[in-house]
Formats: sequence, structure tokens, C-alpha cells
Amino acid sequence: MKKSLSLMLILMLALSMLLAACGKTESEPKGQASGAGNTGTAGADAGIDTKSKELTVYTALEDDQIKKYLETYKAKYPDVKLNIVRDSTGIITAKLIAEKDNPQADVVWGLAATSLLVLDQNGMLEGYSPQGVDRVQPDFKDKNSPTRWVGIDAWETAFIVNKKEMEKRGLSVPQSYADLIKPEYKGLITMPNPASSGTGFLTVSGLVQLEGKDKAWAYMDKLHDNIAMYVHSGSKPAKMAGTGEYPIGISFGYRGIQEKKTGSPVEVVFPKEGSGWDVEANALLKKKTVKQAAKDFLDWAISDDAMKEYSKNFAILAVKSDGSQVPEGYEKDPIKQLIKNDLNEAAKNRESVLNEWSKRYDSKSEAKK
Repeated sequence: MKKSLSLMLILMLALSMLLAACGKTESEPKGQASGAGNTGTAGADAGIDTKSKELTVYTALEDDQIKKYLETYKAKYPDVKLNIVRDSTGIITAKLIAEKDNPQADVVWGLAATSLLVLDQNGMLEGYSPQGVDRVQPDFKDKNSPTRWVGIDAWETAFIVNKKEMEKRGLSVPQSYADLIKPEYKGLITMPNPASSGTGFLTVSGLVQLEGKDKAWAYMDKLHDNIAMYVHSGSKPAKMAGTGEYPIGISFGYRGIQEKKTGSPVEVVFPKEGSGWDVEANALLKKKTVKQAAKDFLDWAISDDAMKEYSKNFAILAVKSDGSQVPEGYEKDPIKQLIKNDLNEAAKNRESVLNEWSKRYDSKSEAKK
């Protein structure tokens, strides 16, 4: 209970700061000018620590990805100690905002771009253009120079459905958002809470952008009737579908594909109407002293070595590669599956969307441990 109350206080603090940020006009960090050349350097006010060999990295990447991703980094920088702080998107975002006046992280790696846009609105990101940033597709990076955030890949909404459990009930596998509100699926669906999960937020935000506010909330009212529980992880609905505890999980493609690979009797469904999506992205935290090792980490994080590992898990990468293949389990043309999604608009509306969602549906959220 104490942990739950503490988390709620952090989230409330973060939400209030986000609301204040969305009402401000964004200004350039000191020492930087919009449209300046791609210098690849941090802001003029930040000192550079060239000696430190220890980094604190905040991330929302999946636990089973991090170790494999870091193999090439550790081979290149064996003397750097990495302190990895991993949690779901909403929790990491709230933690970063709560630490705004005394930032603990040096870099953020693999956090939703919509969250990084909110941090930037709060003046928390240091401009830095990593080596190779020119290879990154325009929609996957900040348009300022130096860049304040740079993406690595995109992830999208998917339904993970236990085929055996559906057969037992004589039910078909849902193929669309429209299917999910059919009465026969009542109590069979879990979904991530958008306040704590990036997957939850991109799904809700995606519906709002796809249908418009009024139609989206009317739809989610009906979906709520069929929801058994909102959980605090984007992966958990897929895992629960895999075990059959709740046979339908609104999750994301990668996690469903992994469940299937490990033998779970699931089908991964990308909704016919299109999937909400976001970009996993990196950034340098604004601090009085910026570590050279942090800049080196961001260089590595969009290198060929890193992109090769990302490509094994995700169908859409920030850096195009003619030789890369779409991983098994995704749509043949994954770009066509994505809805039209304005990341800046999603970040701008994040606070109001989360407030409205919580007011309507939070009664079915699982308790925080």
C-alpha cells in the first residue's frame, strides 16, 4: 500500500508538471539556436566530464532485449559501468519529471518519443546530435539542431489472442477494434493502463487520432464494458493471453510474437483499422556537467551494430536498410499498418487524454504492488 501511495504521488506530481508545460511556449536551451549547424555538441552551459566511466541509463526497453542489445556496447566500452534503471514508460517518465531539479539519469534509452517531447517541454533535454544522426529518417528524430531526441524503432498496438481458449468458448479470434466490443468478449480482455504503460498510451492516443475525441471516447466506453482489468505493463496482457488467464490481451507486436515463439498458443492480430504507434527514442539529460561517456553511448545507440540488434525484434527502424528483412510475425508491409499519428500532437494532448481516461476507467485498474 505504501508503494502504491508513493507511486500515485509521483504520478500526480508528474501530471501537474506536464499540464504546466503544455501551456508554455517552448524556448531554445541556452547556448543553442534553432537551425544551428549539426555540431554534435551539448549546450554551451554544460561542462563536459571526460573522465567518468560510470553512466546511469533510464530505459523502458523490454528486459529480454537489454542484455542482448548491450553486447556490442560493452565490447567497445568495457571500462564503462552502466547502471540500468528499467521500468514501464509511464513510470520512467514520472520518475524523470520528479527528478527534474536533481536529475539522476545521464541518458534515456528507448523511451517513447511522446514522453521525450514532454520532457523537452519541461526544458529537461540537452541538445546533442549523435554520430550518424543524418541517417535517421526525419520522422524518427527531433527537428532541432542539435537534436534533442533521436529514435531507434517504432512499436505498435496488437491483439494477442489465445486460440485454444477461444476454441473452448466457441468464439472467433477478434480481428478489429470493432470486434472487441462485441458482447461475447465481455470479461475476457486485458489492456495496459495508459498512465503507466507506453503501449497503453499509444493505443488510447491512437484511437483518439483515428476516430476523433467524441467517437473514440464513445468507443472506449463500450470497450470498458468488456475489459476484465487494466494492467500496468504493456507486456502483461500478452503474457496473460499466453497462459490463458485472460484470452485476449491488447498489447504490442513484439511481445505477442515472442509469446508465440516460446510456444504459447496465441495469434498476433494487428487491427484492421490500423495500429496506434510510437517511437522508442534516446536523449541526453540536461545537467550541469555532461559526461563524454553519455554522448558516446548515444553515438553507439544508433550505430550499425545497435540497429542490427533492433532489427531482429522490430519491423520499423529509424535507419532504413535495404538488406533488412521484416521479422517473422509482422505484417508484410508494416508501415501500412500504422495509423496517421502526429507525435507532437499526442505529446501535447497527453495530460488531457490521461485525465479523461482515468476519470472514466481507472476503477478497473489492477492494484500497484
